[in-house]
Amino acid sequence: MISSSQNQLLSALLITYNEESNINAVLDNLAFADEIIIVDSFSSDKTFEIASTYKNVKIVQRAFDNFALQRNYTINLASNPWILFIDADERVTPELLQEIKTVIQQKKSASAYFMYRDFIFENKKLRYSGWQTDKIIRLFKKEDASYNLNKIVHEKLIVKGEIKTLKNRLTHYSYSNYEDYKRKMIFYGRLKAQEELVKNTKPNFFHFLIRPAYQFLNQYILRFGFLDGKKGIIICYLNALSVAERFNELKKIRSGN
Repeated sequence: MISSSQNQLLSALLITYNEESNINAVLDNLAFADEIIIVDSFSSDKTFEIASTYKNVKIVQRAFDNFALQRNYTINLASNPWILFIDADERVTPELLQEIKTVIQQKKSASAYFMYRDFIFENKKLRYSGWQTDKIIRLFKKEDASYNLNKIVHEKLIVKGEIKTLKNRLTHYSYSNYEDYKRKMIFYGRLKAQEELVKNTKPNFFHFLIRPAYQFLNQYILRFGFLDGKKGIIICYLNALSVAERFNELKKIRSGN
């Protein structure tokens, strides 16, 4: 466990849906936490059954509406002042763990901490394609943070207080195979369509063609995706596909189909 002092206790949180292939590894990886809480969106695989076998894990089920609401609900279940909120396909390295232990024990710690992530493509690190500067807030004080309800995918944490960045990196096993990542990108695109609807975006030629093309060219050329070879082409294409799906879905919603 992290510590014996109440002021330093850490809750590790996850939201899951059909994470059977990841759940054992991530729960073993988080064994250092004083509390592990999972909110599962009624997985149709064995995620819930597997997680339920861990005595140090509290798992509840809640229907999924969007990522921001699901994450805020999970935060409210935590009983400790520090939150480590990671995804099932992310892993804390030994070096990052030691840094987490250090910062949450500091009297003048920040309210939240960014973590850079190493994007793993089929067990090898992707070095470019926009991922070289990928960072996200994963560690924060419960009382100082909540997720923005207007950002329902790629959700944004609203933090009261100082935000710093940890030196060590989180490992992100996001891409296991083409079809799984494609499904994920399409799913994200459809959720982003809901955000565009709230902003009253009216999709046109620019959204259908220019925006996806820009997404691809930005990551493949300006963000050096071409240096990742075939992997770079695949990732940049699928990320552009997510943008295209966003506006195709928005068109369907606005037309009532």
